[in-house]
Amino acid sequence: MIPSRDISRLLEIMAALRTPGSGCPWDLEQNFATIAPYTLEEAYEVADAIARDDLDDLRDELGDLLLQVVFHARMAQEQGAFDFGDVVQTITEKLIRRHPHVFGQAGKLSAEAVEGLWDRIKAQEKAARPTRQQGEGAEGVGTEGALAGVPVTLPALTRALKLQVKASKVGFDWNDPLTVLRKIREEADEIAADIERGKSADAALEVGDLLFAVVNLARHLDADPEAMLRATNLKFERRFAAIEEALAAKGKSPAGASLAEMDALWDAAKAAEKSMAEEPAVGEPGAGR
Repeated sequence: MIPSRDISRLLEIMAALRTPGSGCPWDLEQNFATIAPYTLEEAYEVADAIARDDLDDLRDELGDLLLQVVFHARMAQEQGAFDFGDVVQTITEKLIRRHPHVFGQAGKLSAEAVEGLWDRIKAQEKAARPTRQQGEGAEGVGTEGALAGVPVTLPALTRALKLQVKASKVGFDWNDPLTVLRKIREEADEIAADIERGKSADAALEVGDLLFAVVNLARHLDADPEAMLRATNLKFERRFAAIEEALAAKGKSPAGASLAEMDALWDAAKAAEKSMAEEPAVGEPGAGR
C-alpha cells in the first residue's frame, strides 16, 4: 500500500489492520476502552511538541492523534454505530452552527461576545438533546446543574479550572486575584496547623484545597494552570540537569553530594538563566555593550 496525503488512504489502512484473518492481531484485539489511554497519551504528546516549539515533531504527533480518531471511528463502524464520515459531518455541522457570526447573519462580534455566543449555543444544544439517565459517572456527580458536563477523566488541574469557570458564570467566584491569594495563605496555614498537631492525613486533604485555590489564582491571572505547571516541570528538569552537569565536572553525582551543595548549584543555574534572559539579543539595543 502506498502512503498518501488523502485521508481515504488512512481509512483504508485502518480497515486493513482491523480485517479479521489478514489484519494485525494486536489491532484486532483492541476496543474503545483499551485504545482510550493511547488517545490521551497522544494528545499529551501533541501538547508537549507545542511546548517545545518543535513543529516537525508536532506534525508527527498530530498524525498519531488523527490515527486515534480513525481507530475509534473504525471500531464504531464495525458495530454499526457511526463511521469516520459521520464524525466529520458532526463536527462540521457543529462549527457552522456555533459560528453564526462567520457563516450566518450574526454579524461582526468581539472575541468576548463570540465566547458568550458559543456558550449560549452550547446550552441550547444541550437542552435539545434527549435526556440520558445517568448517575455519578464519567461526567461527575450527575448530569444536571451548573457544573454538569466536566469529565472526571480530565487532568485534575484542567478539571478544577473548568469547574471554576462554570461556577463563575453563575456568580460563584472571588472578586480579584489578591482575594484568592489570601485564600491560598489561609489553606497553607491550615496545612501547617495540621502538621503541627501530627495530623498528616488531614494535612494531605488540605493540600487538595490548596491546589484548587492555586488553580483559581491562575484563572484570575488569565493563565492555564496545566500549562504553567508543565513549564515549571521543564524548568525544574533543566536546572536539575545543570546540577548534575556541574557535579559530574567534579567527578560526583547527586547521590554523593550534600543538599547544601546542590542548593548552591541550583541557585547558580537559576542566576545563569536569569542573566541569559536579561541579556539583549544580537541586533537589539544594548547588545554588545
